[in-house]
Amino acid sequence: MKKRPNPIDVHVGARVRQRRMMVGKSQKWLGDKLDLTFQQVQKYEKGTNRIGSSRLAQIADALGVSVAWFFEGAPGAARSIEGGVTTPDFTSGFLASADGLSIAKAFQKIES
Repeated sequence: MKKRPNPIDVHVGARVRQRRMMVGKSQKWLGDKLDLTFQQVQKYEKGTNRIGSSRLAQIADALGVSVAWFFEGAPGAARSIEGGVTTPDFTSGFLASADGLSIAKAFQKIES
């Protein structure tokens, strides 16, 4: 029987991917910053491999966010963002996708 990844590991990995895409960087770029292969970054982003605390701190530094940012909206955690507004799980999932991020960026460019 194949072991399933922990839902929190999957969530943190998805947030790594979301943030990496938000800043317009590739898996190779992040791997180079962390002295890893892009394949290892892929495994982290899918939640296949668990990210250790020191590695998560390195990732947060490279991507310009706090470690806590990766846990926002995690299963079993309070789902809140700045200002106390809650965000549904589907929003985080949508923004972690390439299409979702493209739409969000395009929406921000609308002036009126």
